[in-house]
Amino acid sequence: MKYYILDTNVVLHDPQAIFKFDDNVVILPLTVIEEIDRFKKDQSETGRNARHISRLIDGFRAQAKLVDGVTLDHGGTLKVAIYKQEFMQKLPPELRVDRGDNRILAVAKDLMESLPAGKVVLVSKDINLRIKADTLDMRAEDFQNDKVPVDELYSGTAEYLVSKELVDQFYGQGSIDVDEDFYANQGVTLVDDTNMSHTALGRYIAARQKIVPLIKFPKDGVWGIHPRNREQQFAFDLLLNDDIQLVSLVGKAGTGKTLLAIAAGLLKSADDGTYNRLLISRPVFPMGRDLGFLPGDIEEKLAPWMQPIFDNVELLLSSHDEGGKRKRGYRELIDLGLMEIEPLTYIRGRSIPKQYLIVDEAQNLTPHEIKTIISRAGEGTKVVLTGDPYQIDNPYVDSSSNGLTYAVERLKGQELIGHVTLTKGERSSLAELAANLL
Repeated sequence: MKYYILDTNVVLHDPQAIFKFDDNVVILPLTVIEEIDRFKKDQSETGRNARHISRLIDGFRAQAKLVDGVTLDHGGTLKVAIYKQEFMQKLPPELRVDRGDNRILAVAKDLMESLPAGKVVLVSKDINLRIKADTLDMRAEDFQNDKVPVDELYSGTAEYLVSKELVDQFYGQGSIDVDEDFYANQGVTLVDDTNMSHTALGRYIAARQKIVPLIKFPKDGVWGIHPRNREQQFAFDLLLNDDIQLVSLVGKAGTGKTLLAIAAGLLKSADDGTYNRLLISRPVFPMGRDLGFLPGDIEEKLAPWMQPIFDNVELLLSSHDEGGKRKRGYRELIDLGLMEIEPLTYIRGRSIPKQYLIVDEAQNLTPHEIKTIISRAGEGTKVVLTGDPYQIDNPYVDSSSNGLTYAVERLKGQELIGHVTLTKGERSSLAELAANLL
């Protein structure tokens, strides 16, 4: 049995964290309860998590005294540990008593001295707290339950080495049977084992154990956009397929994630009418120093954060028809009710039926926020998540614990789900150079 002492940021990140340590003892220092109380009135996801964990702990009080320990339903024990002033004497004088992190360290140090070596583990998402614990010869870990190493993330694509006859059969018959264990809706490149340049692109249908051709691409492109590489072809195939209800696109800056998603959304809503409208949303996180409060109505306040979306829509609308007449602007699309752009702040509690929903910059969301968004999808709605795990502005997640990578890894292989990792930058030579070298 081990004793896991949880930092405040762990339960604020995931209120269910107390249930995820098997049959071991989970300890919440009283300092953690005090810090949770400071967040309970926040209207953010952190505030909601603070209220959630407070309700859970309050419910346990009816079972037993928290300081003595409460048996959890799924195994393990939860305890609240009281900080005592003499505990600070076990820590170096450089660590101030008025810091909550240091009081948590003191509780962990006192417990560690009363138990066999290796039995006490401090769990924190705060890097500096883990460093301090290690300096004091204490075992410290990050909360790993929702971690997905980004370099091991499911790519959504695969290469399949086959005979020349099988490639020819694919082109002739429109599909081939396979015995390989691909994931549902995985993009597969059939490669001739005698001529590596002789290839074919398809998508794996798990229910039929077949690889079928990608959706036939419109001659004029999707709102003027043509795929420039293999991954973009796979992406468009998923974005334009109505049977696939959730698509995730991951890639560095300039790979075309947002542009492809918006182009497909406009085709399926404004042109085909498959969906009632295109709804584009993104979390509101500034890059660098925040500008503070902005004047104007809600639309004017959100303009700086939504400008990347406007830029992509304007690019799609910048082409001209044969008569030289410019296509309608994005403001007209909004006025006609064909497109809506809004922040994610207001999505909780909504039901979104028959819409093409794009969530841009999804790497800034927590796993719980991603679950909240996807669960808003009503009948006939398609959800597209786009983002770059290496460009995160939310201080409470990282490249391995954000909601985008979590969703990709947890949902892979489901018949309603599709994913592609885009690797080649197509924005410009300069943008590609910066993404690779800077």
